[in-house]
Amino acid sequence: MSSPKPKHKDTQTAAAAAPAARAALLSQINAALRPLADLAQAVPMRAYMLDQFAFLGIRATPRRQALRGLPRLNTWTAADLLSVAEALWDLPEREFQYVAVDLLAKHHGQLGMESLPSLLQLVQRHAWWDTVDGLAGVVGDILLRARTGQADAQRPMDDWLGHPSLWVRRVAMLHQLGWKVQTDQARLFRYALALAPETDFFIRKAIGWALRDRARTQPEAVRTFLADHAHVLSGLTRREAGKHLG
Repeated sequence: MSSPKPKHKDTQTAAAAAPAARAALLSQINAALRPLADLAQAVPMRAYMLDQFAFLGIRATPRRQALRGLPRLNTWTAADLLSVAEALWDLPEREFQYVAVDLLAKHHGQLGMESLPSLLQLVQRHAWWDTVDGLAGVVGDILLRARTGQADAQRPMDDWLGHPSLWVRRVAMLHQLGWKVQTDQARLFRYALALAPETDFFIRKAIGWALRDRARTQPEAVRTFLADHAHVLSGLTRREAGKHLG
């Protein structure tokens, strides 16, 4: 997750992209990726995701290289960016959802708190850890930037923590990844304990991952937390959290 970056344009004064511009961008993405389809790669990629999604068979590096010629979108509004992301989400092949995540991550400075409801919907569509974790990074970037002027910017994550979808709860648990000294440790530990009773692998893994990330800057605090709550934290969570603690 990247640190906050200066915006190229004030999001409130960004120009709305015409529908034709959005359609042209989608067409350019399609034209760049579909010729690279590789069935030999698509089969194992689909199998790795438990046959839940169709794939073109394009790995991350060639996919990103193929899209280097996309136009600059620094003046697009959040609504335009999210509209393109939603259109990419509608396409059957998983690579297009990866492109959407990359697009939102690259332009997170043009997104704001008002973008969270749309991101919440994307998190729940065709949900699996690969897209969910990428969107967690986008959400985290938005909230970290917003927190500089809004003390309660993370409060929506309190609601997401109790959401019926385990993937939304996973985003709440992971949204502070990479925040380092800016991490709200009390919230992190509170979330970990709130989710600790859950038996789902992806939730237990997320708790451990978030704690391990915190241990990079506050190892003693995490070590103490793990010791104090060993009776409620799963073995998977403890192992994941303690990988670098010795």
